[in-house]
Amino acid sequence: MEELLKRELGCGSVKATGHSGGGCISQGRSYDTDRGRVFVKVNPKAEAKRMFEGEMASLTAILKTGTVKVPKPIKVLDAPGGGSMLVMEHLDMRYLSSHAAKLGTQLADLHLDNKRLGETLQKEAGTVGKGGGQVERPFVDQFGFDVVTCCGYLPQVNDWQRDWVTFYARQRIQPQMDLLEQGSGDREARELWAALQLKIPDLFHDLDIVPALLHGDLWGGNVAEDSSGPIIFDPASFYGHSEYELAIAGMFGGFSGSFYSAYHSKVPKAPDFEKRLKLYQLFHYLNHWNHFGSGYRGSSLSIMRNLIK
Repeated sequence: MEELLKRELGCGSVKATGHSGGGCISQGRSYDTDRGRVFVKVNPKAEAKRMFEGEMASLTAILKTGTVKVPKPIKVLDAPGGGSMLVMEHLDMRYLSSHAAKLGTQLADLHLDNKRLGETLQKEAGTVGKGGGQVERPFVDQFGFDVVTCCGYLPQVNDWQRDWVTFYARQRIQPQMDLLEQGSGDREARELWAALQLKIPDLFHDLDIVPALLHGDLWGGNVAEDSSGPIIFDPASFYGHSEYELAIAGMFGGFSGSFYSAYHSKVPKAPDFEKRLKLYQLFHYLNHWNHFGSGYRGSSLSIMRNLIK
């Protein structure tokens, strides 16, 4: 591994630090190099390259906004013995505690970044002598992402769509339902989803949704802090509805009241926020059902039943 990193990163020296970490999907280890400390995530699965390329594109997109700290991605490599690895900047991280409110503020800034870009471009278009130049970061007016990203190890369909409700139903929930069909073929889930699809548009009346760049998998295990402030990592980004981000955050805890207060002071709750939050949590419960088994079936069906009422 050390020789591979030397060659691929152009380093004179590479040495394992003994610092390691990992989650449900991949394992990681830190290495000291003459170009700084790096963290290397490794996954043996054949589809890991696509997963890591999606993560690299996600980190790069968030980094460009300058809103919230993420590890700088360096390179996706083929792993020795199969699979792939993602090399990124090593950050000394601890549990999020003292910087929770700051994360709320910075996450709101991330979600508002594309909207602000659009407003700036509109202003410039109305100013004589401005416009026509090359825009460094263009305004994104659709929902999706340029590459496939993975929530866990399952790929997300990120084809661009102009309508958010269509995007969410067809490219988030439907692929999860299709996977269930291939697996258990759950009749009750299928019938509830058929009924729910007819109700979804009712939750979005008079809502103007500007595509927001999302982390995409913001649960408590993917946030941390260092002495300078909050850090988010392991993203599965795409441009979507900002409310979607808060769904998994609320499912597994780890976010304090100060985080939510700071966030909503910049992005206020719109009418029917709580119902849409349940709709967005449905994706994550289905995704967990497909990853980890039927322990998540009850929660998935319960959300669908409640939304159909």
